[in-house]
Amino acid sequence: MSVKTNAMRALDQRKVAYEVHEYSPEIHSAVEAAQAMGQPVGRVYKTLVVMREALRARPLLVMVPGDRELDLRALARSTGDKKLRMATQKEAESLTGLLVGGIGALALLNRGFDIWIDGAANAGGCERICVNAGQRGVNLELRVDDLVRITNARWMNPDG
Repeated sequence: MSVKTNAMRALDQRKVAYEVHEYSPEIHSAVEAAQAMGQPVGRVYKTLVVMREALRARPLLVMVPGDRELDLRALARSTGDKKLRMATQKEAESLTGLLVGGIGALALLNRGFDIWIDGAANAGGCERICVNAGQRGVNLELRVDDLVRITNARWMNPDG
């Protein structure tokens, strides 16, 4: 790859090892990205933008396995929020400055998002997962503990 993304720069700066996986930028789903990369879909995490009910509350970035739906009630129990909703595509792109299919927490460090990760990454025995690099068609594979440390992600418990 000739272009470095902000996510790659952030990892390089912190001397964190990662592997780049590229695929067609026409692919926007984690399931299709996993197939294109030859990765198990449970190891390819999508990053979703979630809106809080409170007017001035910061939106959430939530990383979940590509083959799972986000349980908003469980997330709300984890975050202490009363009500959450998925951002629309327009909201997600406007808030992040990234295209849906290219949103990644590593590309949005220090941008005011509270970052959460599905507890499956901790409980599922995956030492490494793939997350978006902030650009459609590019995923980064790295250690879960490095991802959590760099993003300051909090764990979402499935039971809240």
